[in-house]
Amino acid sequence: MADTYYDIPTVLSAIDPAACEYDEWCSIGMALKAGGFPLSMWKDWSRRDTARYHEGEFERKWESFKGGWSASVNIGTIVHIAESQGWEPPARAIAGNRSLDWDGEIGGDDLKIVDTRWIEGQELHEPDKWDPVGELITYLQTLFDSSENVGYVTKAWKTEDGVYMPTAGAYDRTAGQLIEELSRCGGDIGKVLGDYVPEVGAWIRFNPLDGKGIKNENVTEFRYALIESDSMEIERQNAIIRELELPVACLVHSGKKSLHAIVKVEAGSYEEYKKRVEYLYSVCKKNGLDIDQKNRNPSRLSRMPGIMRNGHKQWLVDTNIGQPSWSEWKEWIEGVNDELPDFEDLADALEDLPPLDPPLIDGVLRQGQKMLLVGPSKAGKSYALMQLAIAIAEGGRWLGWQCTQGKVLYVNLEIAKATCYNRFDEIYKATGKTPRRASDIKVWNLRGSAIPMDKLAPKLIRRAMKEHFIAVIIDPLYKIITGDENSADQMAAFCNQFDKVCNELGCAVIYCHHHSKGVQSNKRSMDRASGSGVFARDPDALLDLIELNVTEALREQETNKALCTYWDRTLEDAGFPDAASQDQLCSSVTMEGIAKSKLSNFDFQTALVNANNIKETVSRYTAWRIEGTLREFPKFKPLYLWFRYPIHQVDNIGSLADLREDDTTLSAKGRRSKKAKEPTEREKIENALSALSVNGEPVSFKALLDYKQVKDNTLRQALGRCGYCVNNGIVMKKEKEQ
Repeated sequence: MADTYYDIPTVLSAIDPAACEYDEWCSIGMALKAGGFPLSMWKDWSRRDTARYHEGEFERKWESFKGGWSASVNIGTIVHIAESQGWEPPARAIAGNRSLDWDGEIGGDDLKIVDTRWIEGQELHEPDKWDPVGELITYLQTLFDSSENVGYVTKAWKTEDGVYMPTAGAYDRTAGQLIEELSRCGGDIGKVLGDYVPEVGAWIRFNPLDGKGIKNENVTEFRYALIESDSMEIERQNAIIRELELPVACLVHSGKKSLHAIVKVEAGSYEEYKKRVEYLYSVCKKNGLDIDQKNRNPSRLSRMPGIMRNGHKQWLVDTNIGQPSWSEWKEWIEGVNDELPDFEDLADALEDLPPLDPPLIDGVLRQGQKMLLVGPSKAGKSYALMQLAIAIAEGGRWLGWQCTQGKVLYVNLEIAKATCYNRFDEIYKATGKTPRRASDIKVWNLRGSAIPMDKLAPKLIRRAMKEHFIAVIIDPLYKIITGDENSADQMAAFCNQFDKVCNELGCAVIYCHHHSKGVQSNKRSMDRASGSGVFARDPDALLDLIELNVTEALREQETNKALCTYWDRTLEDAGFPDAASQDQLCSSVTMEGIAKSKLSNFDFQTALVNANNIKETVSRYTAWRIEGTLREFPKFKPLYLWFRYPIHQVDNIGSLADLREDDTTLSAKGRRSKKAKEPTEREKIENALSALSVNGEPVSFKALLDYKQVKDNTLRQALGRCGYCVNNGIVMKKEKEQ
């Protein structure tokens, strides 16, 4: 049973009855009765909400709980309601004793800054000259905008054990209204907020509310989280909070044995808030700050400054200490705890040389390294990568290079699931391979679910950790780019995510990207990729595809060859294996005439239809040259190949070697003058919107802001210049352009 694992009185104490709906309140009573707990427990807990508590009502309700509900309402119901209000079970509350969740951070950082063996407490002294009203006004000005509603509690009730508990309190006034009234109250806070019980003090909610309630769902901005410890000396709390440089907006003395640190978490949603609080609590725990785990929810009450509590002051110790923001604090704390390796002595390494990683693609790429395939649209890059996945799984050749056999993950970001699987089937059939090891290819279909690489990497690593892949293929790159692809520093950070995948999984990462716009023939292969040069310089192997201009003569030659092969196979299947001589096998016209003389009229007409289809297929063949830039292997000679849908095949005859690039129809002067055009600001915006849109759905401004990684105003101004606006959080074209 649930009470075997949880201390139910402790769980119940974490639930605010004033924040419960009526059916939740009844469910808790049912669950307590089903678990064998006494009526008095339900009554004592309910007394915390004076508006709901009515003497005599509990007995009648308790007696009505008689069955039919016990299967669905039990002790687990109490745990569930407590969790919905921010409580965490002990096993999950301590970050060090839990597994990382899917959105957790990668790496072995223990995030430990403070050596508690050497920490010295920083003393705190109650202020002699105290301005209670001034402190409360400063608190409100620091945490809230003037138009935001503030929740606070001055009334409390006493349990049978003599413990004071806060009521639901008020939440109908804004910070601006409270500040104005406090400024005119003549030092009497009770005149503004209502008199409080001196023995217990007063409370305030540190996040703004919507004026309709005090639940998590009533929080309008997930701006702050509460850090509090009742189990350690207050001087040590003060020292560790400052040593950790926590981004504290307000630090309040509780008037008893703890500090209340209101920490900036600046989350954009409740889900993000929970993740950031989890991270914050984990860091505090690892650095010796033994914090109260029940304070996680964003609507939590904290101690109000400017109030007396049992003869001691609840006072404002400090404001805006530590790092100025959540992002700067997180960057700082992870920067202090880097995972960089130690310096090593070359002499020691030379005495015992480490072995090189074995090849994944012989002569091109080693296992555990990165490879980028670059080319223009319609180059069949996705088909080439699928062909590579099959070659690795089956232990065969890819474009003439031998591949090491092993498991491979193909991350499909662009095409529909059914299309993806049908392409694999077509490639298997076209290559003549039997899918003996198709189970060694895992496909992760993320069309419509693509997210930036910095968020995808940890999810990928956790899902793939036990699969023992030797390669991960990501197709295509633009769907997961984080930041501006023309920014070198942003693209360097983006490419680092591939290193994380390589290092964590011990596998190669292979991905594809597109050419920049404009003529490519006047560029080196490593300069053709769109965006920053980081793309070309970061991978260990870069393979660049450039299209060749197929001459009419060569197209006719390929058509003739394909038809000769077809007519020879057709005659053999019809029982005429030796119908043509060696010379006749070189002419498709001759072979067609022989077939006409040997086959029945019906069979010949059927075969003729197929022959015409072959002509059409050959007319769509494209020719390509692959050039390579390799870090671990010698540079290979340009590789020529046909893209004969759906596979790329090496030109072993050499018929493509003399072809020019497809854009060389320009004069030499034109090739020199026509430089690759930098994408315009509007094109960059439209490319980003295209990458983020799912099935043509509109894109939110927040998603575009995260993608571009620029300042809010900078992006809004750019959208305005490009004919776009933001309407209700959605990026839209301006009406005059619609």
